[in-house]
Amino acid sequence: MENDSKVRSGTHGSVISPKNALMCRYDGVLKVSVEEDWSYDSKFSSHRQHHESGNQQMLQQAALHFQLPNSSQPLKRFTDTLYITQVMQAQCVKTQTEFYRRSRSEIVEGKGHTMGALYWQLNDIWQAPSWSSIEFGGKWKMLHYFAQNFFSPVLPVGFEDEDSLFVYAISDLSQDLQIRAVVKLYSWSGLGSLCTLTSDLTLIPGGVAAPIFKRPMSELLAGCGVCTRLTCLISFHLEDDHGVQQGPTNEHFLCSPKDAQGLRRPNITAKVQEDESGFAVTLLSDAVAPFVWLDVGGVPGRFSSNGFLMVSGNRTVRFDAWRPSSVTELSRSLTITTLTDVY
Repeated sequence: MENDSKVRSGTHGSVISPKNALMCRYDGVLKVSVEEDWSYDSKFSSHRQHHESGNQQMLQQAALHFQLPNSSQPLKRFTDTLYITQVMQAQCVKTQTEFYRRSRSEIVEGKGHTMGALYWQLNDIWQAPSWSSIEFGGKWKMLHYFAQNFFSPVLPVGFEDEDSLFVYAISDLSQDLQIRAVVKLYSWSGLGSLCTLTSDLTLIPGGVAAPIFKRPMSELLAGCGVCTRLTCLISFHLEDDHGVQQGPTNEHFLCSPKDAQGLRRPNITAKVQEDESGFAVTLLSDAVAPFVWLDVGGVPGRFSSNGFLMVSGNRTVRFDAWRPSSVTELSRSLTITTLTDVY
């Protein structure tokens, strides 16, 4: 028997107040803190930061690419700052790991043949906005959701070099693959792709990383008509000779998100449903939404995907509850945060 309920971005069920909704987003930290602690400059935050001036360094790094939260409400500014630093952490580790993985089959300027990568660190010994990818209570942070993609056995990686966009296909499989790259350009101001380009089918041997797509950036942008570095972004994935996607979809930003032109706050609604295999959350958005973060507060479990980019109007993710739950509980607990919600 299928059950369903709906929630809306910015609301969290009719019985949840805005304050409680914010608290449940980072309930691990907030359970062990009081109002005077809800600042990156507080004694609490400084005590749990074991790197000298670490909090200030994180904010300085985040400010390179994101607008820092400036809400007049201390709790919202604190939780928004936690969100931004988790986004930054996930992006940094993703970028570095993808560089290592695409370097496994080549040596450039004496560097390469990288056969693996480890990141610091997996889990926490206490509640804190730390560099771990799993919270003290076992919930996945954004980095851990990113890690399931950037450590995928088959992965497309995009980067720029000498004014061209490259897409590498990375395979940790033991068998060869016949695959092509599918590259799409999107506008920050609207849903749906502006143009799609595909590469020829390429044989990727098992255990190899190899380039399969290259296009000058000027040609790529001009070919999509209205695109500039500030107005557009790129998404790409790999397909086999039957058109079946292999590995996750990846993206390449052409500018820092803080400089993106046309990006606006989306209106996202969510419908929670239960079926024989568990819970599904279907999202509907009226705008491009970077770093969509779903949280269900104190309900233990994990989503099939999180922290993702929405460039289409709908997306469905699964939720694996670690204890008995219900559509009503998840709908009341669910919060949705996107990048522009913290501006």
